[in-house]
Amino acid sequence: MTQQPTGAARVLILGGSLAGTLAAAALAPHAAEVLLVERDKALPDSAAPRPRLPQAAHAHMLWAGGADAIESLLPGMTDTWLKAGAHRIPIPNGMVSFSPAGWYRRWTETHYLIGASRDLIDWGVRTAVLALPNVSVRTGITVTALMGTASKVTGVRVRDENYAESELTADLVIDATGRDSKAPEWLTAIGAPDVPETVVDAGVRYASRRYRAPEGAESDWPVIHIQADPREGRPGQVVSIISIEDGQWHVSLSGTRGGEPSADGDLFEDFARGVRHPLAAEFLARAEPVSDVVVYGRTANRQRRFEKVAMPAGFVVVGDAATSLNPVYGHGMSAAALGAVALRDTAARVSVTAPRFAAQAQKAVARPAAAAWLLAVGQDRFYPGAIGKAPNFADKVAARYVHRLSHTAIGNFLVVKALTDVMTMKKPATVLGHPDVLLAAARGLRRPLLDGPQLTPAEQSILDREPRRAAEPTNL
Repeated sequence: MTQQPTGAARVLILGGSLAGTLAAAALAPHAAEVLLVERDKALPDSAAPRPRLPQAAHAHMLWAGGADAIESLLPGMTDTWLKAGAHRIPIPNGMVSFSPAGWYRRWTETHYLIGASRDLIDWGVRTAVLALPNVSVRTGITVTALMGTASKVTGVRVRDENYAESELTADLVIDATGRDSKAPEWLTAIGAPDVPETVVDAGVRYASRRYRAPEGAESDWPVIHIQADPREGRPGQVVSIISIEDGQWHVSLSGTRGGEPSADGDLFEDFARGVRHPLAAEFLARAEPVSDVVVYGRTANRQRRFEKVAMPAGFVVVGDAATSLNPVYGHGMSAAALGAVALRDTAARVSVTAPRFAAQAQKAVARPAAAAWLLAVGQDRFYPGAIGKAPNFADKVAARYVHRLSHTAIGNFLVVKALTDVMTMKKPATVLGHPDVLLAAARGLRRPLLDGPQLTPAEQSILDREPRRAAEPTNL
């Protein structure tokens, strides 16, 4: 049952992507009107690409923490995705992962992720949000400035496709315009203080392609994930295979500065074969590519600490506009979803028209984003040529402890559960300091390291088939 709005406020949300539509879902119960303002000429009414979302061409993982958050905002969303062809992939038994410490065992299910294209995930959320009675959207609108003063934002100035300028007033403005957000400049123009910013850039470049899954591998297929090892002192190279809709695999390669993948389709599988283990390449050799290779390089981690300054009332920044993350760790969507839940929970306690709402909401939204930030930069700082603050002693100690946990997780279910709690954003990283986890890390492995990936007979049967083209022999 749709909750009836209880507030009298008018809310403007700048940006109609996932962070913006989830913010609309969060605030719709607490406002009379929620207006999404979108720069694109139109938002797709199907699971189709958006021109201003180039990262959608790459594999996405919606972890359990993010999926559960979206479900709490939009009940029934998981079923919507699954009926449209998405996959609910159990974790860790549905993941074949080669970590820096070795092959993970495929323990019993503790968590899950949603395997689907970004276009499908966005379509499901967008459709549900725009069906809410007090939510509407205006497309083809570019925001040019904030209205108001350093103490209170009262709306935005906009320009339409015909370059006609106008003003939109609101009790609350939410900036969800993504990595290209002009919020710092807009705030400076109305006399607000400068916003501190931190950048950590490992120079990651993505190359992605879709494959038709081999017969028998269209569903109930694990995520194949070959991770990099920041301790090796060489560029970090990663390959991931994720099942999505239409019987396809979404395959993404990534490499840090000096080890980037090429846009050349003839070199795609060669790169996959050259990472720390060739398993993914062996599966790709038995699948059929159905798309061109798409590359993407805007992957720097950028954290703008809006919650640390005296922000004007009536203005909150969410999603990538505040904290944008290296996509290789797959936490951007989950951080946005958890931020939207924090926005909703703040609105349930404090009226969105109250002067203190924006400050409290900004702090609440920043918490899940900060957790995802630490997961990303905790590795990216260690790659050769990384730009940003070099790892200090505390960073190095933390990295050694996480590696110890990863090593222990090879043979200890308790540690696997704790690490997965954090990775899926179901629990904060503080669970890794629980006495039981510390003791397990001190004791080390309870089972021996695996000498190769744990594959089911059905998965191994794919490798037993003749490849599409000749490849160097491997011992799998």
